[in-house]
Amino acid sequence: MNPVSKKITRRALLATTGAAGLVGLSGLAMPYYSRANQRPSFTHGVQSGDVDVNSAMIWTRVDRPASVAFEVSTTESFANAVKLPSLGALPESDFAVKRLLTDLASDQEIFYRMVAADLSDINTVSEPIVGRFRTAPASKRNVRFAWSGDTVGQGWGIDDKGMYSYATILKHQPDFFLHSGDTIYADGPLKEEVELKDGTKWVNKVVTDEKRKVAETLDEFRGQWKYNLMDEHVRAMNAALPTFFQWDDHEVTNNWSASKDLSADDRYTEKSVPLLNARAARAFHEMTPIRFEPAEPGRVYRKVAYGPLLDVFFVDLRSYRGPNGPAMEDEMTPASRIFGEEQMRWLKRELANSKATWKVIASDMPIGIIVWDNAKDKKGAEAIANGDSGDPKGRELEVADLLRYVKNASIDNVVWFTADVHYTAAHHYTPEKAKFQDFTPFWEFVSGPIHAGTFGPGELDMTFGPELKFVKAPTAEQGQNLPPSAGLQFFGLADIDGASGQMTVRLMDRDDNELYKVTLDPMRSA
Repeated sequence: MNPVSKKITRRALLATTGAAGLVGLSGLAMPYYSRANQRPSFTHGVQSGDVDVNSAMIWTRVDRPASVAFEVSTTESFANAVKLPSLGALPESDFAVKRLLTDLASDQEIFYRMVAADLSDINTVSEPIVGRFRTAPASKRNVRFAWSGDTVGQGWGIDDKGMYSYATILKHQPDFFLHSGDTIYADGPLKEEVELKDGTKWVNKVVTDEKRKVAETLDEFRGQWKYNLMDEHVRAMNAALPTFFQWDDHEVTNNWSASKDLSADDRYTEKSVPLLNARAARAFHEMTPIRFEPAEPGRVYRKVAYGPLLDVFFVDLRSYRGPNGPAMEDEMTPASRIFGEEQMRWLKRELANSKATWKVIASDMPIGIIVWDNAKDKKGAEAIANGDSGDPKGRELEVADLLRYVKNASIDNVVWFTADVHYTAAHHYTPEKAKFQDFTPFWEFVSGPIHAGTFGPGELDMTFGPELKFVKAPTAEQGQNLPPSAGLQFFGLADIDGASGQMTVRLMDRDDNELYKVTLDPMRSA
């Protein structure tokens, strides 16, 4: 727990994020949108992300063309604040702005404040909006992060309780939250009501026009993000701590790859998956505080160096994969890849160069859980495992190559964190239980959904020898696609001890019950 993380009071946060976040709550045009003399307003709170030792990204959105001024301070009072040049919020970016803050002090609580001036009347300015985060440490100290995935999936939107798992995470005051993908469900329309098996109804108290259909246009993809930001718990967490984002399939459409065919899907008038992907990627980068990579604009894979104890490697198993389908090649080909050649070179190089005690691979999909492209007939690999528990084939070849490299390069303390499958589990991979044995034992932790339908558990493929240490998923009697109100919403917490270097991982539910706990000792190769 950070000792200064309570400096912004709940009242102060509500004053800066609560009212601003209510703009457009009904999904209808609000009266002041058409009043030229009304002050500009921040519509969806603030966000920070990709925070390291001396830099961070910050984000906000306004309701009209505006010039957004920025101030940064190490005190809540903004005494001696540094004023930064203003940025223009224009229709081309849906009035969203984000910027990189640099030259920050390490292990320092940072407060940032924005004020918007109406570009049609520059003297008309908004109320300020405030957020905070803490930079990564340059020396060893305790580090805590949370992770989960899967937000507003399977028709479960904002009900009377809201996305309560976000509030539960905030109570633990982590240094950052790692969103493991399926950050939105662009292919998951909402209805006002859903009949539940017990005869009651789930009521989505907020349904916008963009959420009534699958996303196809750029504005519709943007609307998926804005919907999530209408939730008070999401906005409160965003204002108090950073989120590190990655994506998977539902940011575009279910199970998309080069083989995705929408020709028979009557929900879509736009059948081109590459075009949908391009629009979705633009919305993803506009609406999140992810860093911009000049060498490859739109790139999601990256490393966040979080001090001497932790490096986080965000991988993208969606953008560079070959087509979903049988893909059972015995030799690695472009069609059998899921990382892609360039990303894999990057990952190996950065893992080898890492001096951090723990190397966390944040993956949008699990390694050993079988995820079928055709779930009904149990055919085709959608994730990595192909279901035969034999020698590596298809996408397993890249993983086998990576695991072998990690072993041969004596890269210690690699741990995988993921979501995607809508339940929580802990897996320990060991060569003794595996068909492919040329690797060092490692852990994989799965947790989600944070606010979506609960499924599972999935079957394990034994190619890499996963041992199921813990699982929490719906029972046969409960069935599948349980609503958040059923309580099976999950996240995880990882604590790294600054003195011993030990990592303690806990799997939690949204009611803050600890379901499983394990402490990992750091290893050091000779």
